[in-house]
Amino acid sequence: MDLEKPPQRREPEGCLAVAIRVPVRIVVLVLVVPVRMVWDALVVAGRVLRDTVLRPLGRALAWAGRAVFVRPLVGLWRYVLVPAGKALAWLGKVLVVVPLAWVYARLLTPLGHGVVLVLRGIGAGLVWLYARVLTPVGHGVVRVLRGIGAGLVWVYTRVLTPVGHAVLWVLGKGGAVLAFVAAGVSAAVVWLVRYLLVVPARWVYAWVLAPAGRAVAWCARGLARFAGLVVTGVGVGLYWLARVLVVLPALALWRWVLAPAGRLLVVVGREVRDALGHAWRVAGRISLAVGRFLGTLLRWIFVEPVRWVYRTVLTPVGHVLRDAVLRPAAQAARAVGRATREALASARASVRQARADFRRMLLGEPEREPEQTASGNRREPSGRETRTLGSSTTALTKD
Repeated sequence: MDLEKPPQRREPEGCLAVAIRVPVRIVVLVLVVPVRMVWDALVVAGRVLRDTVLRPLGRALAWAGRAVFVRPLVGLWRYVLVPAGKALAWLGKVLVVVPLAWVYARLLTPLGHGVVLVLRGIGAGLVWLYARVLTPVGHGVVRVLRGIGAGLVWVYTRVLTPVGHAVLWVLGKGGAVLAFVAAGVSAAVVWLVRYLLVVPARWVYAWVLAPAGRAVAWCARGLARFAGLVVTGVGVGLYWLARVLVVLPALALWRWVLAPAGRLLVVVGREVRDALGHAWRVAGRISLAVGRFLGTLLRWIFVEPVRWVYRTVLTPVGHVLRDAVLRPAAQAARAVGRATREALASARASVRQARADFRRMLLGEPEREPEQTASGNRREPSGRETRTLGSSTTALTKD
């Protein structure tokens, strides 16, 4: 619980802040103390509820969830789905993979080898056909085509070329005449176009269209300047009208009304905020004191009487009960247990002896091992000799 206010840098204050601070803090303290006490009570109740109810309930729900959902799902996965998957995999291997492997190895592979052999035979036949039949036929066709080409070349060289030269000579002589006629006609057409279209068009552009365009441009510039002057005058008038009717009243309202009111509201809000923080801390101290008082009162009313009853009444009664009843009962129980264990041990020994007698009666005495002689036993001396300090009769001092 943060009861101490952190150090803050205070700005210079005026008389208005000092005048507002005390009544605001008193009012806020009166309003905040019940809220803080209710809040602390809810916090304590929430912690008690969390420690005594919610955590055990959550653990019980977690255990129930594991018992109801997790463990059955794990058992279902481990003992049902995994064996079923392995069984399905084995069935798929036996019913699908093994037959497919057998079909591939016993049917498709020989069939593919046969198809490859057939295709190899067909390819060899095609190669033989190409080498023995198509190649000679192709050579004959090439020879025929070469003969036809030689004939066409002779016709082109000996017949078509002289005829073409004669046609070109005739066309060359006629072309000169046609070029002279075309030149005269084109010159006449150019002269007519120049003096019937170009010269009149230049005169109309220079003496009619250009002056008219300059006059229209001068008029347009004059109209634009006039419109600019009108718009500027209207804009200046609207600016001063808006300044006088809107800006200056709004500026006066902001400067003489809203700004002082805002400063006052800022001071009041800051003081209310500081008063809330101070009142919350003071209410925390008051709530802590009230809580300690109630805890002390509860301890002296309930805890201390119960502790006194436990120490002065229940503890002596419990000691008397322990010394007079429980310890003798425990000793008697231990004696009964010891007697029971001894009786069971004697019964087991009797049963073991009876079983040994029954085995000896049916099978006879078991064969005993022959006694070792003095020369065979190197660790113990013979019956006639005794162990002395000067004799070598021990296992460590024998030869």
